[in-house]
Amino acid sequence: MIWAGFIFGIVGSFHCVGMCGPIAMALPFVGSSGWRYYAGRLLYNSGRIVTYALLGALAGAFGESLQMAGLQQTVSIVSGILILLLLVLPAAIKGKSASILGTDKLMSWVRRKLGYYFQQNSLSALFMVGLLNGLLPCGFVYIALAGAISAPGVTGAMLYMALFGLGTFPLMFLVSLSGKLISLKVRGMFNRAVPYIGMTLAILFIVRGLGLGIPYLSPKVVETATHKTEMSCCTKPVAATTN
Repeated sequence: MIWAGFIFGIVGSFHCVGMCGPIAMALPFVGSSGWRYYAGRLLYNSGRIVTYALLGALAGAFGESLQMAGLQQTVSIVSGILILLLLVLPAAIKGKSASILGTDKLMSWVRRKLGYYFQQNSLSALFMVGLLNGLLPCGFVYIALAGAISAPGVTGAMLYMALFGLGTFPLMFLVSLSGKLISLKVRGMFNRAVPYIGMTLAILFIVRGLGLGIPYLSPKVVETATHKTEMSCCTKPVAATTN
């Protein structure tokens, strides 16, 4: 399921163009040489991917704590339910939850920093713009993070989100070079497809968590008693020997 992040990123990158495209197209030109122009765009997109991977680590830590409690199947089901909630909850409710959690203050800080680094004429500043861009509110990223919760451990969740970012990279890089490559009609078509893709992912996670015995899709979780067996071997009585 880790590769699902990459596929989700590729298909949903058209959504990214609509949401983050204006930032990518407004990136300043750094220096006078052509290679710095391309390097700046690469660093910007690399920054986004780094942030996605770090967010994946947080989601993975949460998922791993549940898995350690023996809730492997529950984690997958919860991930699917979270994706469905993110798809169906009205924007007003999401906005209120952000205010309650205090993330609106964080986003205000992120936007101020974005404005600051946009004024800096350096490649490192473009990388920072990418890092901060990855923190901006985006339902598409939240859906990906919900899926990352069920990835195998922190490393798996980081890889899931890094692959998600790589999936968005090709199109976002092209848009940062020329914003006229993708028409509004094409963007709208793929934006309308995002909820259906998210719903498909949600169903896959839920079905996998149900353990229906379907190979690869929904395998049954077999609990082993290896530790207990070893312990019983250690306590097995040894026959006494007589001279």
